[in-house]
Amino acid sequence: MIAFIQGTVQEKGKESILILTNSGVGYAIFMSVLDVAQIEKGSTVSLYTHLKVSENDMQLFGFTSFQQQAFFELLLSVKGVGPKAALRILSLGSLEEIQGAIARSDVKYLTAVQGMGGKTAERLVVELKSKVGVLAQSHDVDIDSEAMGEAFEALVSLGYNGNEVREVLKSLDFSQTSAHLIKQALKQLGR
Repeated sequence: MIAFIQGTVQEKGKESILILTNSGVGYAIFMSVLDVAQIEKGSTVSLYTHLKVSENDMQLFGFTSFQQQAFFELLLSVKGVGPKAALRILSLGSLEEIQGAIARSDVKYLTAVQGMGGKTAERLVVELKSKVGVLAQSHDVDIDSEAMGEAFEALVSLGYNGNEVREVLKSLDFSQTSAHLIKQALKQLGR
């Protein structure tokens, strides 16, 4: 399975790019319109990928971050949302905006996606609201490190209040590993 790819952008379409790797193999990669717009032809890119295999075709989807790839795969778990629809959802805005819309049940925001009807948008909100609520909160934590984000998500999933966790994490040294941050936070939170 192709999970990550790095190469030079040879061609660029509206929703796809063609990457030539150092080994001389070219890959057509589908991406969100927003991501394709930011990529320059001739530039070197590194992308996380998702490979969809069907009877007649193989399609490669590319993402600029691991979080974007994980959210794409979460979108695919919803009945009626295929890879192209998931990419169109990612083209609505930043991950934080999209997850925020799902967390606050903003069906109107999601129906702006071409081909997304009200019923599918409602199903997406119902199935993902609880999963995205934690993610949306973690983006609101004014922290710069990935370890802090992981610690926040872990502590909230243990049942701690997001606001309390946020305040405790702000007081800690953010250069530590997520495991160390969780241990320090648990001491301050009383466990």
